[in-house]
Amino acid sequence: MLTQVFVTGTDTDVGKTIVSRALLQALAAQGTQAVGYKPVATECTETAEGWHSKDVQTLQAASTIDLPYAALNVRSLAEDEPYAAPADGTLLRRMSDGLATLKARAGCVVVEGCGGWWTLLDAQHSYADWVVAQQLPVILVVGIKQGGMNHALLTAQAVINDGLPLLGWVANRINPCLAHYAQTIDLLSHKIPAPLLGEIPYLPRAETRELGHFLDLSLLAR
Repeated sequence: MLTQVFVTGTDTDVGKTIVSRALLQALAAQGTQAVGYKPVATECTETAEGWHSKDVQTLQAASTIDLPYAALNVRSLAEDEPYAAPADGTLLRRMSDGLATLKARAGCVVVEGCGGWWTLLDAQHSYADWVVAQQLPVILVVGIKQGGMNHALLTAQAVINDGLPLLGWVANRINPCLAHYAQTIDLLSHKIPAPLLGEIPYLPRAETRELGHFLDLSLLAR
């Protein structure tokens, strides 16, 4: 049974939040109490309650447990704010504490990363370091676009080299005009050593839609 999973991507803006939403909806359809967690969020906007991320709010809306924003996010950054935190380990500890709290409340926690696999959290630690420490299995989001195949293969290999299980990958069609889409999916299916869990088509305002039916979670058990 899937109790925790980390959603990483080939890059930023490839659809990690969309796929995380789809995972939450697919888990809910199976009767699992699932909650989304995005510890670090960028490009946030200021609200009356502080800096908030649309990505976190999307996960909050798709979770089956009603939790406050602060429970699903540790660090919200403005668009022009430096990303890396002070290298004293405080951020990583807060991320771990937040995950532990959510695991005690939910049947499954879907953790969404920020940027790519080796995005820096501080001067000494990458996001991958934290995921390895937490021993989170990984699902890879591949944004189907020009150059996406190279990034997909590099990221898949990096996850495996870091010793974590790559449960599967999801294709997100972020460029509807890209030629040779079917051939790209076929090539990646043969090259990535994990099952293709589903394909998210290009959809306007996908963050508001029902997406769970695009994924086949039965493939996770194979």
